[in-house]
Amino acid sequence: MRMRPTLSWTPTEDLPPGTTDLEPVADALSAGGVLVLSGAGISTESGIPDYRGEGGSLSRHTPMTYQEFTASAQARRRYWARSHLGWRTFGRARPNAGHRAVAAFGRHGLLSGVITQNVDSLHQAAGSEGVVELHGSLDRVVCLVCGAFSARRELAQRLEAANPDFDPVAAGINPDGDADLTDEQVEDFRVLPCVICGGILKPDVVFFGEAVPPERVEQCREMVREAASLLVLGSSLTVMSGLRFVRQAAQAGTPVLIINRDQTRGDRHALTRVALPLGRALTAVADRLGIPVDAPDSPRT
Repeated sequence: MRMRPTLSWTPTEDLPPGTTDLEPVADALSAGGVLVLSGAGISTESGIPDYRGEGGSLSRHTPMTYQEFTASAQARRRYWARSHLGWRTFGRARPNAGHRAVAAFGRHGLLSGVITQNVDSLHQAAGSEGVVELHGSLDRVVCLVCGAFSARRELAQRLEAANPDFDPVAAGINPDGDADLTDEQVEDFRVLPCVICGGILKPDVVFFGEAVPPERVEQCREMVREAASLLVLGSSLTVMSGLRFVRQAAQAGTPVLIINRDQTRGDRHALTRVALPLGRALTAVADRLGIPVDAPDSPRT
């Protein structure tokens, strides 16, 4: 039986209501030194669902845990079959207005950095530089035996060749790149080993139940210490992975601002929570600051 990770959060206190007033966000950005912390909600307008919002994937999908992945060959077959199909969707996803606005703020010197909880690399595709991927990226694969890294596109090509007849229809795609397939649809999928040592391959992402590397956490903590303000975009802050940085900022007296349509676990620490769609909100802030947001470019290859 699959163990479901603890991923939900229910408010136990009266939280400040959301607002549509973008003035505090514009003021923080105009002052500069803003550290962005983004979550799955910033990528929904690119066609990648979030976990907890309306229609979020947690209502129908239990993410793979590190413990299950490493302990079970059957679980790895299920994961790689579903992830291989999901990768096709991720590869076609393009940065949306929210990603492009963040990149524009960075180009104009208003940001001190970007930390993302997402594994889709859309911030970088939009032009943001020096992005810290808190949970890693689906673009890379790591061998759990020899530690070698490789490009996901290379593994995708190998898997296509090893599974030429694999073309199921998925019920949905999830924020971790996992497609919803039945056990019957994945039972004949062929999983491939590391080309160097024959070891187990895993996407270079932090699974549920797996710890973020300590050096990466410390890098993010240092970014929070140096920031003039913290702007949270599209994260419910349900899990401690991102919430700890909000708490750190609040304890240091660093202003925290949140743009998220639903309540978040960090609302009580925030100066404001703007309850608007991210693309619309960030584009409006960019317009207010006189910063052009680039138009969409061509699809990734």
